[in-house]
Amino acid sequence: MNEQARSGRPVDPAAQSQSYPGRTGDMEPEPRDEMRDYRGTGLLAGRRALVTGGDSGIGRAVSVAFAKEGADVALTYLDEDDDARHTAGLVEAEGSRCFTFGGDLAEERHAREVVQHAARDLGGLDVLVLHHGTQKPVEDVRQIDDAQLRRTFDVNVLSLFWIVQEALDHLGAGSSIVITGSINGLRGNKTLIDYAASKGAAMVLAQSLAQSLTDKEIRVNTVAPGPVWTPLIPATFPAERVEGFGKQAPMGRAADPDEIAPSYVFFAANRLSSYYTGQTLVPAGGEIHPG
Repeated sequence: MNEQARSGRPVDPAAQSQSYPGRTGDMEPEPRDEMRDYRGTGLLAGRRALVTGGDSGIGRAVSVAFAKEGADVALTYLDEDDDARHTAGLVEAEGSRCFTFGGDLAEERHAREVVQHAARDLGGLDVLVLHHGTQKPVEDVRQIDDAQLRRTFDVNVLSLFWIVQEALDHLGAGSSIVITGSINGLRGNKTLIDYAASKGAAMVLAQSLAQSLTDKEIRVNTVAPGPVWTPLIPATFPAERVEGFGKQAPMGRAADPDEIAPSYVFFAANRLSSYYTGQTLVPAGGEIHPG
């Protein structure tokens, strides 16, 4: 039995790298992202959820947790077909329906069509999780060229506007929107400069939407994780930075996606969070954050 299996916690990642956007099966160790020890209690029974970036990592764990709570799920992904099929199989194994939509959410037409197709196939929408994102570290702010800057903000910010605008035709009273922020959006990051700025924008967007949508009885909240062991890490960081990833957290390790997904269940379930809107949960391994 390996260290991860004994402790239930991830072992320190070794130096490794992948091509973007990364694949779960190529990670060493593979993350815990299937919610195998999670027991649902019907918190989302009959609900219909769209999870962007739902193929792997936190998005996969959220999709499975929602299914275990009784929701049907539609998920989006860029081009990770194998991961998306695997996640869909996990959702369907819980007796829930799952629909998958591949493509680039940085393209406005696709971002809007995904919402339309998800609402069509699910028969409506009750929960929207905006989890997709991209990052590219730099050593100097001058390395961020126009193409990178626009790509970061198209994916991490502009697409949120497009998706929410389209989703409001389908979300009714009692619906919930959950946006993935980042600890980097709260305190910055010296190498993820444009990413941190985009996550700060996404988190303030959530606060603004919360105020804007209160009269419609639609709640909007944010989950801002610290370091989490997902395919995006070996796919965007150089191998030497992946080694020991997460050790800077007060707990001395990165989280597995399974440890983050319950925060999304909390915000999605009216039974748990009906009086929460405009709020941020920060599962960051003990890091103290502003706000």
